[in-house]
Amino acid sequence: MRRPQIDYEAVFRALPGMVALLDPDLVYADANEDFLRLAGRTREELVGRYIFDVFPENPNDPAAAGMHETRMSMLRVAATGERETMALLRYDIEDRERPGRWTEHFWSPVNAPVIGPDGEVALIVHRVEEVTELVRARGVPAGDSAAGVPEVEVYTRARELQEVNERLRRTHARDREVALALQAAMLPAPTPVGHHRTAVRYQPAVGSLNVCGDWYDLVDLPGDRIAVAVGDVVGHGLEAACVMGQLRSALSAAARVADGPAQALEALGLYARHVQGAESSTVVTTFIDWAARTITYSSAGHPPPALLHQNGTVTFLDQATDPPLGARPEHVPRPQAGVAFAEGAMLVLYTDGLIERRDEDIDVGLARLAESLVRHGSVGPEVLADALLADLLPASGSTDDTALVIVRL
Repeated sequence: MRRPQIDYEAVFRALPGMVALLDPDLVYADANEDFLRLAGRTREELVGRYIFDVFPENPNDPAAAGMHETRMSMLRVAATGERETMALLRYDIEDRERPGRWTEHFWSPVNAPVIGPDGEVALIVHRVEEVTELVRARGVPAGDSAAGVPEVEVYTRARELQEVNERLRRTHARDREVALALQAAMLPAPTPVGHHRTAVRYQPAVGSLNVCGDWYDLVDLPGDRIAVAVGDVVGHGLEAACVMGQLRSALSAAARVADGPAQALEALGLYARHVQGAESSTVVTTFIDWAARTITYSSAGHPPPALLHQNGTVTFLDQATDPPLGARPEHVPRPQAGVAFAEGAMLVLYTDGLIERRDEDIDVGLARLAESLVRHGSVGPEVLADALLADLLPASGSTDDTALVIVRL
């Protein structure tokens, strides 16, 4: 069946309810017919004008806060790319027929982002529903100071809710900054390991508390060998950053004395049982031996490393996978496997934020990773790391953080 052509501009203008589009500077880009009709403005009076020049705040009300709350909500949407539903809002409107006379109005606003091709917020959808009559119906007519005035109680409670939400947002932002700073301090600096070419990346989640659970580590071993690991802690924020630091340090120490990656993970698993919040964490560690041209690896429930061969094929190292840390009630030896490599190959370790999407099977993400590796396989580790993040992470940012390590073999 042939799909009909849709005139989305006509659809927007015919939408029921008041809907307007603003750019990130809060200048009107368009408004639908209901918005123009109910706001008593023409399209020419709106488009190209700053929202609060068109609808200024009531200067006769020293307690008025509608403009501030609306502006802050829209600016947050523009900065974070996340939808925001505002609490019940009082915003008086000046009577156009009688300048200087202001009419009390109550509104229920929602602000939502429209993401452009570059991944940035291009427009803000501002949908408002006027609930003035509903508020009055639950109380007394405006101007009547008798009785308990329930409408004022509703407005007061809504304002209190708005203030609580604002405090929560500030706390969220502060905790996120502290967690990211702690994460950056505990992860090793992106410097070469010995004479080998490597690239590391940590990409925090966007607009979410789900940050600071992912980590990586690179360790020099005796002989021409290194250990490379990535892991993912269940949890987020400061708690996850602290657990991450403990697990990374413990595995780094274990790798230096263990006979192989399986033994290092066994030691880490025993340690994780005594670290609150470490249960069900995943990790994969590899020992790279340049003299023997081999990679030995072991995984505790983690997505498999990818080995990009010089002939353009990709092998996923998935032959030594066991449950996550602390998943078994008793200690069981971990499996270990090995694979040979040729000079010039690339080893890629990553966390699930790079490949997993909620609405698809993990095999789809692995295939997408393999395709990207083959497409960019001729470049060096640094360029390849940036290319993988650009190819595989959503343009608007991921809801999960991502760690990535690439080693030129």
